[in-house]
Amino acid sequence: MPTAPVACLNCGRSENDFPVLVLRLAGHETHICPQCLPALIHHPDRITEKLIEAGWNGTVPRPADHKA
Repeated sequence: MPTAPVACLNCGRSENDFPVLVLRLAGHETHICPQCLPALIHHPDRITEKLIEAGWNGTVPRPADHKA
């Protein structure tokens, strides 16, 4: 049975129209297109609401060996 097409969490483009990448976030899977990837990297504050909707709880995990 075919699954529904996925879309970019930021711009909403469907995988039928544009490539999308899988993004694992806080145990959830979401998708982002290559055009929106720089926003995720350089300006995540601009898409925070969409990231929270995708399952992120708003915290940044610290590596176990991180010295505070």
